[in-house]
Amino acid sequence: MPAAQSRGRRHPEPESPHRSAYQRDRDRIVHSTAFRRLEYKTQVFVNHEGDHYRTRLTHTLEVAQISRSVGRLLGLNEDLVEAIALSHDLGHPPYGHAGEDELDARMAGHGGFDHNRHCLRIVDEIEHRYPAFPGLNLTWEVREAVVRHYGRFEGDLAEFASVGAPLLEAQVVDIGDSLAYDNHDLDDGFRSGYLSLGELLEVELFASAARSVRERHGDLPERLLVARAVSALIDLQIVDLVAETSRRLREERIGSVEAVRGARVPLVGFTEPLAAKKRALQSFLHERLYQHYRCRRMAEKGKRFLGALFEEYLREPGQLPPEHLRRVGECGAHRAICDYLAGMTDRYCLQEYQRLFVPFSDGAGPR
Repeated sequence: MPAAQSRGRRHPEPESPHRSAYQRDRDRIVHSTAFRRLEYKTQVFVNHEGDHYRTRLTHTLEVAQISRSVGRLLGLNEDLVEAIALSHDLGHPPYGHAGEDELDARMAGHGGFDHNRHCLRIVDEIEHRYPAFPGLNLTWEVREAVVRHYGRFEGDLAEFASVGAPLLEAQVVDIGDSLAYDNHDLDDGFRSGYLSLGELLEVELFASAARSVRERHGDLPERLLVARAVSALIDLQIVDLVAETSRRLREERIGSVEAVRGARVPLVGFTEPLAAKKRALQSFLHERLYQHYRCRRMAEKGKRFLGALFEEYLREPGQLPPEHLRRVGECGAHRAICDYLAGMTDRYCLQEYQRLFVPFSDGAGPR
């Protein structure tokens, strides 16, 4: 997708003489408040559980790195790929998907909550960094990719429904997202002690990667073996993804953005044998890691924090910071409270809970 053919921005701006439209999008995302907050938002393990686990920020950087590598090999627009990748998780609330589930439940009857839909609200409305317009005023194509990840086109999203299939750059990031978290969750699961090497070797994809590492390097300490196997696993999947996607592009005779838009089948994807192994890997992670009792404990704790804060602010909105209290009159109490909570980091959410519910606490921790 050439930047020169972009559909533009919601609020017209002069073009930069030094950067393409998608490079400007990337820079705006990196400098946003929402992007910086990703450093202290949960991926799988809550921030205070250890310094070496992936956060939303490090996950986002891994998605960008993987997606750019694939985009380069396929000859796509790397700047657009990177902008989409860096923006894809801006809407995540604290405590990962458990936090999202809690906010969605609290917003029942008031529009619900979805982190992708919220991401669009962040880049269109909530961020305030420019005097001439709200939000980041990103290009239509980056905003479209956010909506495509959301998957529904109701209401004000209808403008994105009539353009046909997603751009190749957006399809690559969607795959890069799942490729990144599948593999780094194996690494973090092992580092945490929730998954043993023996359990990892039950997964066909991981076992084949571990065999290739041993053939090359011989016996290695377990942690080093896992690290190299995860790296080999990412490489294996990228090679398969690029080869299969290239085959589909040739078979469907895709030679233009218009042809991509008119395609009736997904153009970016794995071969079926690898896709089946990937589904088995995801099932393993769901059963052995995401449902591990210690992960569930932290998830439920986070949901309790968010639920209690939501109800307390709803009972007395005057406890909201002034800038968020003002928004109650603009979008209603439920949405203003939800936006405030969704923007919190894990640790700020905990501090706010302590400020409101722990006697004699200012949320700053022990003195």
